[in-house]
Amino acid sequence: MRYRVTIENCSETYPCSEQQTLLQGMEQLGKRGIPVGCRGGGCGVCRVQVTSGTFSKAKMSRSVISEADESKRIVLACRCTPTSDLSISVVGKMQKALSAQRLIETEDDVSVAAVG
Repeated sequence: MRYRVTIENCSETYPCSEQQTLLQGMEQLGKRGIPVGCRGGGCGVCRVQVTSGTFSKAKMSRSVISEADESKRIVLACRCTPTSDLSISVVGKMQKALSAQRLIETEDDVSVAAVG
């Protein structure tokens, strides 16, 4: 089954199946600058906070996701799969990449508007 995942930081939405991790779905967007680390739950680069919806998660390193993080629904996108439509907020290093990408897209829109 395919679910809709909304990234609140940039209002981007992408499809993600329950056989894909949130990170794999995100990579299919084709955005440059999405940082990818170990893909195994140990580096913490792909931290996200699930703000709505349900998900399943695989083992993640306690050095990057604490019990307190988990209680706030902060997980690693590389170790999390959707079980319903989700809204997520990107935190940490990935947040910087999405913010930079959004700034580039906004500048491109302004350039096109100025030329048109």
